[in-house]
Amino acid sequence: MAGSHRERFEALRAKEFSRLDENGHVYLDYTGSGLYAASQLRQHDAFLEHHVLGNPHSESPASAAATEVVEGTRRRVLDFFKADPAEYEVVFTSNASASLKLVGESYPFDGGSRFTLMQDNHNSVHGIREYAAAHGAAVSYLPLSADLRLDPSAELPPAGTGPSLFAFPAQSNFSGVKHPLELVGRARAAGYDVLLDAAAYVPTNPLDLGAVGADFACVSFYKMFGFPTGVGALLARKSALARLRRPWFAGGTVEYVSVQTPAHQLRVGAEAFEDGTLNFLGIAAVPAGLSFLQEVGMEAVRSRVASLTEELLRVLQSVHHPDGTPGVVIYGPVTTEDRGGTVAFNVLDGEGRVVPYALVERAASQENISLRGGCFCNPGAAEVAFGMPAEASQRCFQSMPRGTFTLEEFSDCLGKGVPVGAMRVSLGVPSNDHDLLRLNDFLRAFVAAGAGSTASAV
Repeated sequence: MAGSHRERFEALRAKEFSRLDENGHVYLDYTGSGLYAASQLRQHDAFLEHHVLGNPHSESPASAAATEVVEGTRRRVLDFFKADPAEYEVVFTSNASASLKLVGESYPFDGGSRFTLMQDNHNSVHGIREYAAAHGAAVSYLPLSADLRLDPSAELPPAGTGPSLFAFPAQSNFSGVKHPLELVGRARAAGYDVLLDAAAYVPTNPLDLGAVGADFACVSFYKMFGFPTGVGALLARKSALARLRRPWFAGGTVEYVSVQTPAHQLRVGAEAFEDGTLNFLGIAAVPAGLSFLQEVGMEAVRSRVASLTEELLRVLQSVHHPDGTPGVVIYGPVTTEDRGGTVAFNVLDGEGRVVPYALVERAASQENISLRGGCFCNPGAAEVAFGMPAEASQRCFQSMPRGTFTLEEFSDCLGKGVPVGAMRVSLGVPSNDHDLLRLNDFLRAFVAAGAGSTASAV
């Protein structure tokens, strides 16, 4: 990376994210949540101080002002993702998971439908299979290869005779793999509607929805720029949104409701899917976040994160035990080709066994380093990465009554040698070389101390 480019992001960190260095905090969990820039808060505080906003579902001055804020934000979101307002709608939700649930519960699955998805998906996508199965639809998974990319031999099954849906993530929240966006066109040509989980992708990559052409795409704004939480969006083709069938109605979603008849009529477009009162004060904060990312430049963000990811991979691969054996195993690609700034790994002890991720996470916390441990709500990628045996896993699932399941118990049930979780490092706009140096020093010290050798490795 050119020095001027690096200096620009260092100046941005000093100006907008100074709290990190003031607190000596290394934050490396941007796939979990982005961090807000200080200017976002100042802009939103000033807006709230000088405006009176009320519940949008009325014609009062306060209500009209809130309505204009909401509608203006819809336009900003469409512009940010280069989605033609004549073709796409923005439905505001509480987060990406709520957007996915909205599609799942409303999609017109029937006995001739097919729901196809990749093994590499967030639980909120996997959960849609319950809606599909309940309506008699077939459910198919596309497998992953050992490096957690889509298996080259995987073939998209034919769409069903009924409405069929294909779902995949633009970027894996587990491994950082960027799955080819060309899958959208292939699936649509095969007769599927396409649901694109863009939550892990859009914080550090530009998304041109007009070019990609997904029928549905979901995002969470806090993952993009940290504030506000509790606001997400479903971007949907108007034609696809019109095909959804809501299983209920709520306040704000109907043109009329009668109790004595009974009858109801849903509103047209996005309002038919926005239940109750929107988080209009949170929605008012979204434009400041979008403006921040636009001012930085999404192409510049992508380049910066790619450069830091290359260094991160080098750091992880350079950690060794005194005898030269690897101290870290990476799950997924070990180069920056078609991958983003999210990397899953485990620390290995001197015998090559995986050190329980909780021990690593706890030790990192003591050094004021924020990492994330677990399976990251992505069981398909985890099962492939860790080599979890299907039959043994099923036996262990069935042996633990509801309310008693823990990863520790699951690990004990599977026996030694099978990991049940990992560590995850993810990078964002504020990340810098010093963060990676601190991570490097921590991992080397942790491995050199032999912390995993004295604990029960999995």
